[in-house]
Amino acid sequence: MIFITVGTARDFSRLIKKVDEIANRLNDKIIIQKGETKYVPKNCYYFDYTNRNEFENYIKKANIVITHAGAGTIIDCLKNKKPTIIVPRRKKYNEHRNDHQMDIARELEREGKVLVCYDVKNLESKIKEIKQLRFEAMRDREPKIKTILLNFIESYKGK
Repeated sequence: MIFITVGTARDFSRLIKKVDEIANRLNDKIIIQKGETKYVPKNCYYFDYTNRNEFENYIKKANIVITHAGAGTIIDCLKNKKPTIIVPRRKKYNEHRNDHQMDIARELEREGKVLVCYDVKNLESKIKEIKQLRFEAMRDREPKIKTILLNFIESYKGK
């Protein structure tokens, strides 16, 4: 199962449309948490929001998680040893007020903990790529990654 989560912030139709477009070509059940996204998927099961326990269960059951660069979700994915593809929200698409998600994604990519899809047209190939990789748990590097994420969040507050 592939779980897609976009958090609670603004519309992220760019990602959800692409997932819906490629869903029939993937050999996986796809579940989408679409939050404020206006686009309604036609080829995937979806919901807007759920409670914390149910959200964690979706992550635990997933073979792959595709997410925006939300710190909490990323930490949950890594703690649960889930292969994770980050699709950063972008200011130029009015998906966020700045591009801090690009910074978070780049740093985690450098750490080798996630794959990053910078352009949704490459999402299908990123899914194929991540199926070939093995991801380790965050255990020993967790404090460093948490520090990286918290520093990015702090540096963008008020911008």
